[in-house]
Amino acid sequence: MSIIEKLKKGDGRLSKSHRKIAAFISDQYDKAVFMTAARLGEVLDISESTVVRFATSLGYEGYPQMQKALKEIVRHRLTSAQRFEISVDMAPEDTVKAVLNTDMRNIRTTLQQLNEQVFMQVVETISSSRSIYVLGLRSAAPLSAFFGYYLHYIFDDVRVVNAINNDVFEIISRIGPEDTLIAISFPRYSSRTLESMRFANSRGAKVVALTDGPLSPLHDYSDLCLDAQTEMASFADSMAAPMSLVNALLAALGVQNQDRLNDSFEQLEEIWDKYRVYANRE
Repeated sequence: MSIIEKLKKGDGRLSKSHRKIAAFISDQYDKAVFMTAARLGEVLDISESTVVRFATSLGYEGYPQMQKALKEIVRHRLTSAQRFEISVDMAPEDTVKAVLNTDMRNIRTTLQQLNEQVFMQVVETISSSRSIYVLGLRSAAPLSAFFGYYLHYIFDDVRVVNAINNDVFEIISRIGPEDTLIAISFPRYSSRTLESMRFANSRGAKVVALTDGPLSPLHDYSDLCLDAQTEMASFADSMAAPMSLVNALLAALGVQNQDRLNDSFEQLEEIWDKYRVYANRE
């Protein structure tokens, strides 16, 4: 049950002070989520301990846990302007530590919550595909480009669909039951990506999603879904965990398809040497 659902369910049993907190969180979630318990109490003219008791009354261990739950809801609704407002609240000298610590925390959380069985099912699905379409639009475009670049070393028919390409549907128009669409999207989710997933569903293709969590709409249109934490420390989502997950998939796919990958590299090394693709080679 989400925090919003808990607020609605418990509204009739709340004390006057607790109703005050619930109303503020519901009406001004974009501000409440970034307030400490003390600051929220100050704004509402109630004690910090009352705010903490409110959090525990909803079933959370304390205020930080409630704040984290609220953040997961709120981050899907934030506008670009609101995201920027968050980042300017940090002092410039605090930025590096805040961002890198958030990246590390996101990777740890992703690893802890990873469903290894689903991960291996994704590896099997990709490995058995005739054609692989890697779709990542807007901020997900670099991830799709990176993923697609290395998939080309393993598989013969890989097509990257990102912001640089022409119309998405022209590229995926021939997708079918033997193919797989890998859709990558994070808040604020690309509507074009969701439309493409629905199209792939209608063609009987397998759909694999890489997104941020169970609240993501990509879960609704995917056969298999891997989640990567993208908690933000600034106006931009952290892509450290999604990139790590892509790296892990590439490593597993390489192991799963060793012979194919070895043959590919043997051919490519000859070409790279002949045409001096890389610098400083004797």
